[in-house]
Amino acid sequence: MKITIIASGSGGNATLFASRGTRVLVDAGVGPRVLEQCLSAAAAGGADGKLLPDAIVITHAHADHVGVAAKYNKKHKIPIYASEATARAAELGDPTRVRTFSSREPFAIGALTFSPRPLPHDAAQVALVVDDGARRAALVTDLGEVPPGLLEHVAGCDVLMLESNYDPGLLDAGPYPQHLKRRIRSARGHLSNAQACELLAALPGGTHTVALMHLSEVNNRPELALGAARDALLGRRARLVAAPPRGPLVLDAAPPAPPPGAARSSLGPPAPPRQLGLFTGL
Repeated sequence: MKITIIASGSGGNATLFASRGTRVLVDAGVGPRVLEQCLSAAAAGGADGKLLPDAIVITHAHADHVGVAAKYNKKHKIPIYASEATARAAELGDPTRVRTFSSREPFAIGALTFSPRPLPHDAAQVALVVDDGARRAALVTDLGEVPPGLLEHVAGCDVLMLESNYDPGLLDAGPYPQHLKRRIRSARGHLSNAQACELLAALPGGTHTVALMHLSEVNNRPELALGAARDALLGRRARLVAAPPRGPLVLDAAPPAPPPGAARSSLGPPAPPRQLGLFTGL
C-alpha cells in the first residue's frame, strides 16, 4: 500500500491510498488540478496512468475536508463515501453516486477495506484504518481528545497518521480570538502536541512510520511537534515525519528493509495496548 499525503492542514486535506489497482482519496479539500499535480510529482498514478481516484471517502463535513467533493462527483463521476451524519450535513453532489457507511462498520472499496471509528469533534468525525490484506494504515485527525478504544483501533498498524495540531503556548499567545482558542482546546476541538504524544507513548509495537498531521501554521511549528514526538517514541525504530500543509508526501506501508547486518527492529510484534490516562468518555 502506498499513501500519498496531498494536503494536511486548515487550508485543505486529502490523502490517497493506493494498492493493487485501487486508488481511494480520503477527504476532498483540494481540487482535481492540485490533486493531479501532486500525484504527478509523486509518480502516484496507477499502471494505466490515471491520476484521479476511483472513489472518495469523506471523514467529516468541515470545508477543509469536504470542500470540493461535489465537484469530483458531478464533473468526474467519482463516487463519494461518507457517514450518514456527514452525508446529511454536506453537499456531496449527485445522490446516486453517494454511498453512506456506518461509523462503526467496515466497508470495502476495491482492494481496500476501511474500518471507521467515531472521534470527538464539533462535526461527526471518524478515524479510519485502511487495510489491503497485507498492510494497515490509520488516519486519525480532527479530534479534541483521545476516546476510549482508539488506541486498540490503531494498534499494530504499519503506518499511523496522527493529528498534532497545536502547541498550547503558541495558541495562548497567538492572534486567534478567545472563542476560537476555546474551541481548539476543547474536547471537540483538536489534539495538542502533548495529547498526540501521550497516545504515541502508549502505542504498542508494530508501527514503523508515524506522520504528524494537521499542524497549525499559526499555533504550531514542525520542530516543536517532531521534538515532542521523538521523546514519546524514544527507543523505537520508527520513521517520524511531519506532513506539510501541501504535499506530496509519500509513505510506504511496507516496512523498510533493514540495512545489511542490522539488528531487527525494536518495534517487534504488536503488544497489548496500554490505556491512556487522558481517555475520557464521549
